[in-house]
Amino acid sequence: MALKSVFDASVIRAEFDKASINTRFIPLIWKYVIQNPDCDWEDIPSLPSSAYVLLRSKFRASTSVVDSVLESSDGVTTKLLIKLQNGAFVECVIMRYDTRLGKYNGKPRSGGPRSTLCISSQVGCKMGCTFCATGSMGFKSNLSSGEIVEQLVHASRLSTIRNVVFMGMGEPLNNYSALVDAIRVMTAFPFQLSPKRITVSTVGIIHAITKIHNDVPNVNLAVSLHAPVQEIRCQIMPAARAFPLERLMNALQEYQKKSQQKIFIEYIMLDGVNDEEQHAHQLGKLLDAFQVVVNLIPFNPIGSLSRFSTSNNQKVTTFQKILRDTYDIRTTVRKEMGQDISGACGQLVVNLPDKRSISSAAPLTDIEDLHKQ
Repeated sequence: MALKSVFDASVIRAEFDKASINTRFIPLIWKYVIQNPDCDWEDIPSLPSSAYVLLRSKFRASTSVVDSVLESSDGVTTKLLIKLQNGAFVECVIMRYDTRLGKYNGKPRSGGPRSTLCISSQVGCKMGCTFCATGSMGFKSNLSSGEIVEQLVHASRLSTIRNVVFMGMGEPLNNYSALVDAIRVMTAFPFQLSPKRITVSTVGIIHAITKIHNDVPNVNLAVSLHAPVQEIRCQIMPAARAFPLERLMNALQEYQKKSQQKIFIEYIMLDGVNDEEQHAHQLGKLLDAFQVVVNLIPFNPIGSLSRFSTSNNQKVTTFQKILRDTYDIRTTVRKEMGQDISGACGQLVVNLPDKRSISSAAPLTDIEDLHKQ
């Protein structure tokens, strides 16, 4: 039987309880493993003797390894290809930003450079979005909570991670239990990420949206809306047939009522498909009753898989202006990072790397800070 990740919180807690070992030792074990990646269990000081026996027989300090690291020529994006113990691969992406860029309440922002990690929750994805490379893989398997957390562990050894976004491979809310367990680990000792700095993206899994605020309060929700009407959503997002737009918006209204948090709306700009002025007005009316931040995302090419083109800058600017000026909706345009290493939005699909490149570039401002503005 394969050994479990020590970061599989529910598993290790259950095993400690069964062996009558105090679970307060678990965060101390995590901290030691993070700081000492090549440690043996016996290296960890001051554990009960029964804990060493249990750890040796049931757990590994890491069930995944970093297979390769690709640095983008933009100088601020790093993609990690991670090999799981079952031989499958997933990808996560580190994006470096500078919180001093831009303004807050009309004044210069405080802060400094820091990093956001884009995490995968599944190997492949069953949603089949036609503009997303991951969807072309089909669904392979769910990640365990430990495999999700291990992405943060690996990335933390390369950069100090302050924000986490579940926008990598997979639909996070289709792996709900592992997602919730992983977030609870990330927000507790020793990681201690603020829930407000974690964002979960979904195509709109309605039954999960209705309960996520209760299970992981204060985590941000981002919805991959991508079209203002059901017909277009179904054309570009086959899974949308199971989540009718009217029901989705009702669920989001209930979520916002409970959480009192802004919702991020992700909207990919596809030339001639969803980027006309009429679509902007339809979207503005759809979101009129919500507190949202709309993030317009330039479409990233996915090679021969692509049947779409990127909207030109004028269309994006006009779309943004309509939402801002006519509907008073805060609307940003995502700065794309890591296209040359297929690390940008919608480009994550497992291809074994054949090149490395790096150069320096100026740090960027981060969409994940917008909820504070």
